Amino acid sequence: MGVLSRATRGGVGAVIGVGLAAFALSAGWVSGSIYDDRLTTEACVVDCASSTLGASVRPGVARAAPNPRPTASAPEPDDLPFISAKYVAAIEGACGALIFGRDPHGRFPPASLTKLMTAAVATDQADVDTMITSDVDGKALNEETGSTIMGLTPGMELSLLDLLYGLLLPSGNDAAIAIAKGIGGTEDAFVEMMNDKAKSLALDDTHFTNAHGLYEEGLHSSAYDMAILARYVMLNADLRRIVSTITWQPRWDGPEVWNGNAFLTRYEGADGVKIGFTEESKQTIVASATRGGRRIIASLMSSDDRYTDAERLLDWAFEQPSSCP
Repeated sequence: MGVLSRATRGGVGAVIGVGLAAFALSAGWVSGSIYDDRLTTEACVVDCASSTLGASVRPGVARAAPNPRPTASAPEPDDLPFISAKYVAAIEGACGALIFGRDPHGRFPPASLTKLMTAAVATDQADVDTMITSDVDGKALNEETGSTIMGLTPGMELSLLDLLYGLLLPSGNDAAIAIAKGIGGTEDAFVEMMNDKAKSLALDDTHFTNAHGLYEEGLHSSAYDMAILARYVMLNADLRRIVSTITWQPRWDGPEVWNGNAFLTRYEGADGVKIGFTEESKQTIVASATRGGRRIIASLMSSDDRYTDAERLLDWAFEQPSSCP
């Protein structure tokens, strides 16, 4: 593992009130939602009976199919609204077909979108009621690297479910490290599992170097790969529920954890998935929304305004005919 730089942050947005931040800090707990974005397919992995992917399917037992590598057609559609992101992919939730791509396979550091793979591997390997003992000091991690954190302390025992909420809502780097060690034995071993999973999903543009997404040389993915990964995550009922949740109270003496993804409350039909930010990555987002039984997943990297970009792309994509058979 490389040394984490104070100049890099993993990511969620500060969309929950500053009042909660004061409470959390005074209580000795720091939630990622109080920092302003600091931390900041398979063709069909199962028989797709519903475009909303509502069935409870455990990803570890999903039936894999070959994953085509579509490329964007040029020029871009005349009616496509302005989107600031450099790397863009919009796919059908039902079958993974590419609706639109702008350099969709361009390799770029994904920031905290990395945590989607952390969650996917963890739930493939263990039940959510698995208990994990943390050896991570979240407060020290925040002071050292500026990471957003869940608020873990050494010796704290929490279920994988609570850690997943801490991973995906406040984008806790401490939760990512605790999960990696609890499931993989070591962080390095868990990262190997992440890269093995990327290969199994044919995410050919993707390579992980850590479980949290802080910038390191060699950490990269693409808008297309992150969209396909998000689709895989949304096949898991537990993860699908987590990424659409606004607040969660872990079984601890600390406060609730809050979701920093403002997209959930500002877009009709929004049901996930994750945001991220580092200085190197700029703003990143994978946004999922369902309308009229049709789910579309939009992935944007190197964005100047991820929420507006996601809203415009999804509005446009929902107006297009379905690309699924």
